[in-house]
Amino acid sequence: MSFAFFFTSALLIFMSILLIKEWLEVELTLFVVLLLLLAARIITLEEAFEGFSNEGMLSVGLLYIIAGALENTGSLNQLGAYLLGNTSSSVFRKLLRLCFPAATASAFINNTPLVAMAIPVVRSWADKNRFPLSKLLIPLSYATILGGTCTLIGTSTNLVVHGLLIKNKLSGMAFFEISKVGIPLALAGILLLCVLSSLLLPDRKEPLVELGENTREFVIALRVTDEYANRGKTIEEAGLRHLTGLFLFQIERAGKIIAPARPDDRIYENDRLFFTGLPKTILELQKTSGLVLIKDASFDLKHYDSDEVKTYEAVISPSSPLIGQNVRESNFRTIYGAVIIAIHRNGERIKKKIGDVVLRAGDTLLLLADKEFFKKWYHSVDFYLVSSADVVSSKSRRQGYFSLAVLGGVVILTVFKILPLIVAAGFGAVVLILTRCISLVEVKNQIDWRVLIIIACAFGISTAVTNSGIADLLSQIILKCADYYGIIGVLAGIYFITNLYTCFISNNAAAALVFPIAFTTARLLHVDVIPFAVAVAIAASCAFATPIGYQTNMMVYGPGGYRYTDFVKIGLPLQIVVGILAVLLLHRIYF
Repeated sequence: MSFAFFFTSALLIFMSILLIKEWLEVELTLFVVLLLLLAARIITLEEAFEGFSNEGMLSVGLLYIIAGALENTGSLNQLGAYLLGNTSSSVFRKLLRLCFPAATASAFINNTPLVAMAIPVVRSWADKNRFPLSKLLIPLSYATILGGTCTLIGTSTNLVVHGLLIKNKLSGMAFFEISKVGIPLALAGILLLCVLSSLLLPDRKEPLVELGENTREFVIALRVTDEYANRGKTIEEAGLRHLTGLFLFQIERAGKIIAPARPDDRIYENDRLFFTGLPKTILELQKTSGLVLIKDASFDLKHYDSDEVKTYEAVISPSSPLIGQNVRESNFRTIYGAVIIAIHRNGERIKKKIGDVVLRAGDTLLLLADKEFFKKWYHSVDFYLVSSADVVSSKSRRQGYFSLAVLGGVVILTVFKILPLIVAAGFGAVVLILTRCISLVEVKNQIDWRVLIIIACAFGISTAVTNSGIADLLSQIILKCADYYGIIGVLAGIYFITNLYTCFISNNAAAALVFPIAFTTARLLHVDVIPFAVAVAIAASCAFATPIGYQTNMMVYGPGGYRYTDFVKIGLPLQIVVGILAVLLLHRIYF
């Protein structure tokens, strides 16, 4: 055995230890290993950095932009609220309502940004239904992983394997190639997941922001219109009793004040609901369909463009001409070009409509105004302080529908092989930027550059596994399984090696490292490479037993209040069952 073999083997062991112990960031670890392989001349300069121009890696980056536009426009929020709804059914049924839509969406939207977008939607749903978030977020992560195995673009791992096939002079995977195994696997996996989660996951509540004496509360009054879906229901039934960072303290009906608002009080058209809460929760609340702040605003308060219209907090100064005037008479919108959303008054809970509030020095106004407001009024004596408030992404309803249409167009162009995925996704991203569904600044923030660096480095390391002879040796060992167990034994060996490795290191790195072994094994057996490539892609994604096995697991770890053992309890049996089913399906379909 050569120096290249021993050096690369030692380096891979060292890399695995670093990744398992998490002593360095994943992307830094892989980049250092890549440089060491290059310095030792195991790989050439071109081989080391070919991953940075790989079609699979670039496709992932473009899909992040499309997912970012969907998040900005609120398309998935609307879809999530429609699919999840309000239900008092069993835990198992609630999980089915969550997992199947999440898996379906994940088949067409990369699951990492999808989970990032879904967490606030699920958290909001859990709050309104007084349901423990810990029962929902692990199933959300696992469902999107299973859904990601249903199409080529479902997860970055599929695209990494697709890119490796192209690199080896093959045509790559068709859009629905992985679906033959992925769809039945996802259906069975989700059913098992819902059973295990309903029985074994804990009932832990996420720590909530409590309103109290030390909290800077704003007050907002919203009128109920005929578009509000919960007209005629009690406050409790409408889900307005236990809102995170919000409290409904008063109702005004035909000039009569109902205070304090009780859980069994009903909500009727033309009621004014008085909420106190935090700036961000108030900004989200006023976008609720059927709850109206003001009708004749110069811009649409529910579907404003957050690139043009910003949120600000302004403190009224002692010399301000606004002092002593109520909001309606002050002509505030005409003078300042801004709409007052809510008002904070230290030590006092305002119980009047915004228009009737008499302004005082020190009042803090939560405003919606154009992006020039800060420059124009920052130095004005009318205000003590003008600062940007919490950012709540918002776009017009038309842009929301348009973003969904662009995603559909990308899928159609790819499925019918009109354009390669990278070209279709590229056109989609450009169109969304030009139509201002997402800005260039937001593009930079939406793309997970860490993931792209990990994927790019993994390609060079994968080449080193082949060049050093490691792939040949391991392939020969796996081939011995064929003597005893036939082709199904070889498939099982490839699958479970990948599956075990991805529990401890990045799924993309695991796929890139095992792919050369799978490729060489298929060549030595003189069989099609595709079933082995599909095995690697699915095995690298289906890492359920540890939180570090997949990015989405880490994303739900904190918000769900989970412990390491929660992932083991649900994930280990799920991972074993899914693995056995995957191997059986691969053998049945391809051999």
